[in-house]
Amino acid sequence: MDYESLPYRPCVGLTVLNPAGRVFIGRRLDGPEHVDDTHVWQMPQGGVDPGEDTWPAALRELYEETNIRSVECLGEIEDWLTYDIPRDIVGRAWKGRYRGQRQKWYALRFTGKESEIDINCPAGHKPEFMAWRWEPIANLPALIVPFKRPVYERVVQEFGRFAGKG
Repeated sequence: MDYESLPYRPCVGLTVLNPAGRVFIGRRLDGPEHVDDTHVWQMPQGGVDPGEDTWPAALRELYEETNIRSVECLGEIEDWLTYDIPRDIVGRAWKGRYRGQRQKWYALRFTGKESEIDINCPAGHKPEFMAWRWEPIANLPALIVPFKRPVYERVVQEFGRFAGKG
Protein backbone atom coordinates (compact mmCIF):
# COMPACT_ATOMS: atom_id res chain seq x y z
CA MET A 1 0.00 0.00 0.00
CA ASP A 2 1.37 3.42 -0.86
CA TYR A 3 1.86 6.19 1.71
CA GLU A 4 -0.97 8.49 0.53
CA SER A 5 -3.59 5.75 0.76
CA LEU A 6 -2.71 4.74 4.33
CA PRO A 7 -5.29 5.83 6.93
CA TYR A 8 -4.71 7.94 10.02
CA ARG A 9 -4.68 6.19 13.40
CA PRO A 10 -7.52 7.48 15.63
CA CYS A 11 -5.96 8.87 18.77
CA VAL A 12 -6.48 11.15 21.77
CA GLY A 13 -4.07 13.72 23.19
CA LEU A 14 -4.06 15.13 26.72
CA THR A 15 -2.90 18.50 27.95
CA VAL A 16 -2.77 17.99 31.72
CA LEU A 17 -2.23 21.22 33.64
CA ASN A 18 -1.29 21.46 37.29
CA PRO A 19 -2.77 24.18 39.54
CA ALA A 20 0.17 26.47 38.65
CA GLY A 21 -0.76 26.20 34.95
CA ARG A 22 2.19 24.07 33.85
CA VAL A 23 1.73 21.08 31.55
CA PHE A 24 2.69 17.45 32.17
CA ILE A 25 5.24 16.21 29.62
CA GLY A 26 6.98 12.88 29.49
CA ARG A 27 10.32 11.91 27.98
CA ARG A 28 9.61 8.98 25.66
CA LEU A 29 11.52 5.76 26.23
CA ASP A 30 11.80 4.97 22.54
CA GLY A 31 10.22 5.26 19.12
CA PRO A 32 11.39 5.30 15.52
CA GLU A 33 10.60 9.02 15.23
CA HIS A 34 13.13 10.13 17.85
CA VAL A 35 16.36 11.21 16.22
CA ASP A 36 17.91 13.38 18.96
CA ASP A 37 17.77 14.07 22.71
CA THR A 38 15.95 17.40 22.44
CA HIS A 39 12.71 16.35 20.73
CA VAL A 40 11.81 13.36 22.90
CA TRP A 41 9.23 15.05 25.13
CA GLN A 42 5.50 14.84 24.57
CA MET A 43 2.14 15.04 26.28
CA PRO A 44 0.27 11.80 26.95
CA GLN A 45 -1.51 10.40 23.91
CA GLY A 46 -2.74 7.10 22.61
CA GLY A 47 -5.00 5.14 20.36
CA VAL A 48 -8.78 4.95 20.46
CA ASP A 49 -10.02 1.36 20.48
CA PRO A 50 -12.70 0.30 17.95
CA GLY A 51 -16.11 1.41 19.24
CA GLU A 52 -14.60 3.51 22.04
CA ASP A 53 -15.61 7.15 22.53
CA THR A 54 -12.76 9.67 22.72
CA TRP A 55 -13.39 10.94 26.27
CA PRO A 56 -13.21 7.47 27.92
CA ALA A 57 -10.22 6.72 25.66
CA ALA A 58 -8.52 9.89 26.90
CA LEU A 59 -9.02 8.94 30.55
CA ARG A 60 -7.85 5.37 29.89
CA GLU A 61 -4.73 6.46 28.02
CA LEU A 62 -3.83 9.00 30.69
CA TYR A 63 -4.15 6.34 33.38
CA GLU A 64 -2.21 3.73 31.37
CA GLU A 65 0.70 6.11 30.72
CA THR A 66 0.88 8.12 33.96
CA ASN A 67 -1.36 6.48 36.59
CA ILE A 68 -3.22 9.82 36.80
CA ARG A 69 -6.92 9.65 37.60
CA SER A 70 -7.50 12.90 39.53
CA VAL A 71 -8.49 15.27 36.73
CA GLU A 72 -11.31 17.51 35.65
CA CYS A 73 -12.02 18.40 32.02
CA LEU A 74 -11.32 22.02 31.10
CA GLY A 75 -12.07 21.81 27.39
CA GLU A 76 -11.46 20.11 24.08
CA ILE A 77 -10.47 21.10 20.58
CA GLU A 78 -13.52 20.65 18.38
CA ASP A 79 -11.48 19.67 15.31
CA TRP A 80 -9.53 16.47 14.87
CA LEU A 81 -5.86 17.39 14.41
CA THR A 82 -3.70 15.30 12.10
CA TYR A 83 -0.04 14.80 11.41
CA ASP A 84 1.88 12.62 8.98
CA ILE A 85 4.91 10.66 10.12
CA PRO A 86 8.03 10.84 7.93
CA ARG A 87 7.89 8.41 5.02
CA ASP A 88 11.15 6.74 6.06
CA ILE A 89 9.68 5.48 9.35
CA VAL A 90 6.24 4.40 8.14
CA GLY A 91 7.24 0.73 8.10
CA ARG A 92 8.57 0.89 11.68
CA ALA A 93 5.64 2.75 13.30
CA TRP A 94 2.35 0.93 13.99
CA LYS A 95 3.50 -2.00 11.82
CA GLY A 96 3.18 0.15 8.68
CA ARG A 97 -0.62 0.40 8.93
CA TYR A 98 -0.93 4.21 9.29
CA ARG A 99 0.52 7.33 7.73
CA GLY A 100 0.07 9.36 10.90
CA GLN A 101 -2.45 10.15 13.57
CA ARG A 102 -5.84 11.86 13.72
CA GLN A 103 -6.12 13.23 17.25
CA LYS A 104 -8.87 14.56 19.51
CA TRP A 105 -7.28 16.82 22.16
CA TYR A 106 -8.51 17.49 25.68
CA ALA A 107 -7.33 19.95 28.34
CA LEU A 108 -7.47 18.61 31.90
CA ARG A 109 -6.71 20.08 35.31
CA PHE A 110 -4.74 17.75 37.56
CA THR A 111 -6.44 17.81 40.96
CA GLY A 112 -4.48 15.11 42.78
CA LYS A 113 -1.19 14.87 44.61
CA GLU A 114 2.02 14.36 42.62
CA SER A 115 2.51 11.03 44.40
CA GLU A 116 -0.34 9.73 42.21
CA ILE A 117 1.88 10.08 39.12
CA ASP A 118 3.75 6.86 38.37
CA ILE A 119 5.42 6.54 34.98
CA ASN A 120 7.45 3.48 36.01
CA CYS A 121 4.49 1.19 36.78
CA PRO A 122 1.50 3.03 35.33
CA ALA A 123 -1.69 1.02 35.88
CA GLY A 124 0.16 -2.22 35.16
CA HIS A 125 0.87 -0.99 31.63
CA LYS A 126 4.28 -1.08 29.95
CA PRO A 127 6.09 2.22 30.73
CA GLU A 128 6.26 4.71 27.85
CA PHE A 129 8.13 7.52 29.62
CA MET A 130 11.54 7.52 31.34
CA ALA A 131 11.09 10.93 32.99
CA TRP A 132 8.43 13.61 33.41
CA ARG A 133 8.12 17.23 34.47
CA TRP A 134 5.76 20.21 34.52
CA GLU A 135 6.55 22.61 31.65
CA PRO A 136 5.24 26.05 30.67
CA ILE A 137 2.76 25.53 27.82
CA ALA A 138 4.55 27.96 25.49
CA ASN A 139 7.65 25.71 25.50
CA LEU A 140 5.87 22.60 24.21
CA PRO A 141 6.30 23.04 20.42
CA ALA A 142 10.10 23.26 20.76
CA LEU A 143 10.25 19.94 22.67
CA ILE A 144 8.26 17.72 20.30
CA VAL A 145 9.56 15.99 17.17
CA PRO A 146 9.31 18.53 14.32
CA PHE A 147 6.62 16.70 12.32
CA LYS A 148 4.21 16.98 15.29
CA ARG A 149 4.98 20.66 15.90
CA PRO A 150 1.94 22.12 14.04
CA VAL A 151 -0.38 20.02 16.24
CA TYR A 152 1.38 21.23 19.39
CA GLU A 153 1.22 24.84 18.19
CA ARG A 154 -2.54 24.50 17.76
CA VAL A 155 -2.88 22.88 21.20
CA VAL A 156 -0.93 25.76 22.77
CA GLN A 157 -3.11 28.29 20.91
CA GLU A 158 -6.34 26.60 22.01
CA PHE A 159 -5.43 25.68 25.59
CA GLY A 160 -3.11 28.52 26.56
CA ARG A 161 -6.02 30.25 28.30
CA PHE A 162 -6.11 27.43 30.87
CA ALA A 163 -2.44 27.84 31.71
CA GLY A 164 -2.56 31.39 33.03
CA LYS A 165 1.02 32.53 33.51
CA GLY A 166 2.18 28.86 33.70
